[in-house]
Amino acid sequence: MIDNNDKSSLHNRWNMRILCIYFSNGLKRIFGKISGRVIAIIYLAFCLIFWECRYSIWQPYGYFQNLQKFMTSVLVLILIPSVTFALTFLFGMPFGSIGVSNNLHRIGFVNSVGEAPLLLSKSIDKNNSKIITLEFKTFGIPLSEWADNQDRIESALNIHIDEIYEGKNCQSVIVKCVAGENRLSDFIEWSENMLSKECFEIVLGEGYSGRVSVNISKIPHMLIGGSTGSGKSILLKLVLMQCVKKGAKIYIADFKGGVDFPPIWHTKCSLLTDEKTLYKVLVSITDELQNRKQILRTAGVANIDEYNRNAEKKLYRIVFACDEIAEVLDKTGLSKQQKDEILKIESELSIIARQGRAFGIHLVLATQRPDAAILNGQIRNNIDTRICGRADNVLLQIILDNTDASDKIAKSSQGRFLTNSGKIFQAYWFDENIL
Repeated sequence: MIDNNDKSSLHNRWNMRILCIYFSNGLKRIFGKISGRVIAIIYLAFCLIFWECRYSIWQPYGYFQNLQKFMTSVLVLILIPSVTFALTFLFGMPFGSIGVSNNLHRIGFVNSVGEAPLLLSKSIDKNNSKIITLEFKTFGIPLSEWADNQDRIESALNIHIDEIYEGKNCQSVIVKCVAGENRLSDFIEWSENMLSKECFEIVLGEGYSGRVSVNISKIPHMLIGGSTGSGKSILLKLVLMQCVKKGAKIYIADFKGGVDFPPIWHTKCSLLTDEKTLYKVLVSITDELQNRKQILRTAGVANIDEYNRNAEKKLYRIVFACDEIAEVLDKTGLSKQQKDEILKIESELSIIARQGRAFGIHLVLATQRPDAAILNGQIRNNIDTRICGRADNVLLQIILDNTDASDKIAKSSQGRFLTNSGKIFQAYWFDENIL
């Protein structure tokens, strides 16, 4: 048990620590910019002038002139450092920082000795005034705990968190957010000007802090989950539509005979409607992967982007997509021969998942079935981009490794998704005829 004297001592030390942190932060903010250094020089000049003119301000008179001069000098010597310290402290302490710490302390978001994170800076994005960037001194609270307590932090600070990541030298945590009053639209229609000009950057929708996208040239594979009516298929088609427009060759596995894909998709993509055709295509894709491996090795480059920069005949990207991967890989109730056929398909998918990135070959898989056995470890562990819409806790655990979306996405919502990095967004709706 901690007695009252110990509590008082801890409180005093905590207050002194805050003073030192904000003073140090103020010095960094002042001398970290040219404008701050200029202001510091002007302030120093003012202090020197004030010192030189101290007797003009408080003119000594009478029999105790020397004592009055001494007292004036002492007073000025105390006043200037005190004001300097106070101004530096205030400059390093963002407005409302004490309230922020108190709110975090109130919800119990503290370290092992009861210290809540301290707000070091608060800034508004120049390009989007809605986006607020908060920097916190963590006092040893790991980044994982920030992610685990995101909902509570949002509630305590009245914000919507878009992204949480470590600052420089892992000494702080950066929180990108918007004010709690901001809301996402329930419907956002796609327009052609939304198509990114970046090489294979795929735009997914609108988040709290702006457009959400993924660059498949850097993060090559994608797994999308969601229950019936969640908008999963629309998001999948949104991704594929952009891949088509960017010149990729698309293969779509659809064991429903292609009924989920209107005729226009059949003219732009290759639809695979049975296991034999699917396996042959996957083998041809992995053969192409091996061929590209040799091409890049001969050219002395590491990936397809480097090769295409100088090559006369450029290599196109290949995307294999499946609207319900469980229908393809499910072995339940099958004969040994049928299971062996699926294992062959699974093996080819594993090769693409492991090696596809450098050679411009990508997987975009979707599922609504909460079965962890469907995707083997080699496939799942090599898919870095995972997105889930409205779903039950089992599917959420499979896709995102947590069940947060059950609280973040309303049961009535359609087209609302949560990424494995913690971003919430409303997917764009598009008319498939624009393909």
